[in-house]
Amino acid sequence: MRPGELVPIRDDAAPRVVERIALVRAAGAVPLVGDPRWSASHWQQVQDAASRAEPDPQIAWAAVTSGSSGRPRIVLRTAASWSSSFPVIADLLEAGPDDAVALPAPAVSSLTQFSLAHAAEGGPRPLLPRGRALVAQDFAEATVLHGTPQALRALLDAEGSPRLRAALVGGSHLDPALRARAEAAGIRVVAYYGAAELSYVAADHGSGLALLPGVEADVRDGELWVRSAYVAARYLDGPLRRDGEWIASGDRATLRDGRVHLLGRMDDAILSASATIVPEEVEAQLRTLPGVRDAAVVGLPHRTLGALVAAVIEPDPDAAPSLDDLRGAAAAVLAPAHRPRRWFMGPLPRTASGKPARAQIVREIQTGEWVRLV
Repeated sequence: MRPGELVPIRDDAAPRVVERIALVRAAGAVPLVGDPRWSASHWQQVQDAASRAEPDPQIAWAAVTSGSSGRPRIVLRTAASWSSSFPVIADLLEAGPDDAVALPAPAVSSLTQFSLAHAAEGGPRPLLPRGRALVAQDFAEATVLHGTPQALRALLDAEGSPRLRAALVGGSHLDPALRARAEAAGIRVVAYYGAAELSYVAADHGSGLALLPGVEADVRDGELWVRSAYVAARYLDGPLRRDGEWIASGDRATLRDGRVHLLGRMDDAILSASATIVPEEVEAQLRTLPGVRDAAVVGLPHRTLGALVAAVIEPDPDAAPSLDDLRGAAAAVLAPAHRPRRWFMGPLPRTASGKPARAQIVREIQTGEWVRLV
């Protein structure tokens, strides 16, 4: 391994992947963690991208964003972009090396990788799940949590972390009822807003998202832009969307009374169980499936996941696919989070410019005008 070289690691078992990440970092190389749930072709594309990359000694960490397929995006960052925020996160959690942090998200997640990097420099001791399922006993010693709202809910349901006193929660919307439930159990909850490209931006202790120390924000044409020492360096295949030191977030927002008010994605991306799904990317893959003439992908509101990915298929009239055909073919070309959970079939409503009329589709699904494939 050479300094700055991307080293692919398949996340097969928590103890092993943590050890491999540590060995790669000790050599000055860059761990590029994969998800065992990916299809073979998706993982091969990530490895191929890594093999083509020139080593860059300034890069310490890499994270694969939730590109649906075909074009996974790899975010590269320096060690300092994370270490400069370690004191801020330690203050949010009120935790140090004597604490143990529950990390239910797999190591492919930049959320978990951050906490592993923090642990190596005096942060809380990391606790990862030993298997694929969340088992309460894996986190029995945890005093703090860094994870998604879904992970917090699962730990509360399992009643398996009696020492838990603080939770840093990000990745998707935190239900106020879930916050209240955790606080009733004696767990102080801090929700935060960030992204793989931006790292941490703002935190919410219960009164709204306030910018974190060292972070500046601006809204330009309705889009949130961020400037801080925490942002990533670039994508493997190109630069971030920049204006000098300012980075575009891709999120619509307003700034009022010292608080960030998020209004959704600029690109109409779907946020589902902490994954970001770009409809156009999924649609492009669905159109390659046998029997599919065209497709539209939308997000259907869901109480706990934020949104469910739904697909409306316009079939080839001579060879309409079955639901089993669609599910099987989609599993071969789409990452798990991007596979539709609901399927519908029929002629697509379109805008005047010929694009799928997504807002109309969502409205018609909600009013029962589309019949779900079962």
